[in-house]
Amino acid sequence: MSNTKYVFVTGGVTSSLGKGIIAASLAKLLQQRGFSVTIQKLDPYINIDPGTLNPYEHGECYVTDDGAETDLDLGHYERYLNIPTSQANNVTTGRIYQSVINKERKGEFLGKTVQVIPHITDEIKRRIQLLGETGNYDIVITEIGGTVGDIESLPYVESVRQMLWEKGEENAIVIHLTLVPFLAAAGELKTKPTQHSVKMLMQSGVSPDILVCRTEHEISDDIKRKLALFCNVKKEDVIQSIDAETIYDVPNLMLDEGLDAVVLKKLNLSSPVKPALQEWNNFLTKHKNPTSEVEIALIGKYVELKDSYKSITEAFIHAGSSNETKVNVRWVHSESLTTKNYAKKLKGVDGILVAPGFGDRGIDGKIKAVQFARESNIPFFGICLGMQMAVIEFSKNVLGLKDAFSTEMKKDAGNPVINLMESQENVTEKGGTMRLGAWDCQLIEGSKAYAAYKSENISERHRHRYEFNNAYLAQIEKEGMKAVGKNPKTGLVEVVEIASHPWFVGVQYHPEYKSTVLNPHPLFVDFIKAALKYSKT
Repeated sequence: MSNTKYVFVTGGVTSSLGKGIIAASLAKLLQQRGFSVTIQKLDPYINIDPGTLNPYEHGECYVTDDGAETDLDLGHYERYLNIPTSQANNVTTGRIYQSVINKERKGEFLGKTVQVIPHITDEIKRRIQLLGETGNYDIVITEIGGTVGDIESLPYVESVRQMLWEKGEENAIVIHLTLVPFLAAAGELKTKPTQHSVKMLMQSGVSPDILVCRTEHEISDDIKRKLALFCNVKKEDVIQSIDAETIYDVPNLMLDEGLDAVVLKKLNLSSPVKPALQEWNNFLTKHKNPTSEVEIALIGKYVELKDSYKSITEAFIHAGSSNETKVNVRWVHSESLTTKNYAKKLKGVDGILVAPGFGDRGIDGKIKAVQFARESNIPFFGICLGMQMAVIEFSKNVLGLKDAFSTEMKKDAGNPVINLMESQENVTEKGGTMRLGAWDCQLIEGSKAYAAYKSENISERHRHRYEFNNAYLAQIEKEGMKAVGKNPKTGLVEVVEIASHPWFVGVQYHPEYKSTVLNPHPLFVDFIKAALKYSKT
């Protein structure tokens, strides 16, 4: 029988309070105390996973080593804890219902009427406990998506109620993240929204053990006492979460507030180790005290919602700290780049990153950005679609294949330098049918990628359907763009470089997914280093 303890994180009053950051910060502190911790996210939407969601709807889709398309909060979990997540770390309502309906169709419920309680809640509880039952974790932190009171979240809150009852008070607790707003007209913080949120949670049979209060101003002892009295918790269980300069400050703020100590006391756990956060704070010190600055143009078609490129911007922060350099991002919508203005819009940048994406919108702008980087000797980094655009631009403007294109955007391309994989040609469903998860890549010694990784064999995460067309490989390599990384089993091209360029690297995979605070991704580190060198020329 597993002795795993469970911590549930719910949210109230409003969304976007930062449940994921609080969960990740708590996990980091518990990890520093010597406990084995993991975090999972329960999402109340009916999509099976966020793989088919528009980035404008839900931000980026994060991919794990085992090929799961998941919520972007899993990126935070990995960046903080420095350990990989998996399919079991993200569960959606769609997946829950699909599983239960599949069982019903197979007759596994023996003719019983299938209902939300107990069948849906039983499946939610089973999913929550999958990680705990592996025996690998002392503590599993479960973040419940949405806000208390949402119709979609009710089955999850009910499942939490049942688990609290089944596990007992020392084995499962609830942290409720809420907002204590400051009303400028009244000149004071208001506790009523939190009181209502906790009341709504208690109406569902769940009483929070700890309150974490998001606030713009310091919460006084009087307000903490008031919240404790009205919300049925002790004063020391009311934790302030004040707005921070950066999300990476939050573990230190939670340490100062004693969140980890309160959680351990509730779970009847003890640890002689105090969280030192030494490496973490080394990163923070360099991040906050840069000695240089660079400006990177990020070329994408979802730039209005910055969360669409969350892992990339966080990888810039990690790589920037590693180089003691502040990375300023110039957000450039690929649709805004034209033949007449692209040079003007990209003037003065120290590096250009062409971001991933799907579909034909904004493609011409991405190709122009690649051309500008190549011809101006500006450090260039192409990720997934960005790498494919680099191949198309090179084929058009260097090889002279004016009709070179990807069959994703142009089915009848005269020279399909980017083409559909044979295994994908008959696929009609969109969800979960791409080349997903970790794939091996073999690098050529002497390449920039090899110099960055300091290794011949690497493994990186993928999320795409179209590939470099090897029928054009010899032709492209002859003109100076080299395939310096390939999958050893399939021969598919993973990395391209232009050796005559100061730093021109395109990768078919998503390196940003594996960048963490303690292990900044080597390609991002090298890219920022190249941009820094360029800025000084």
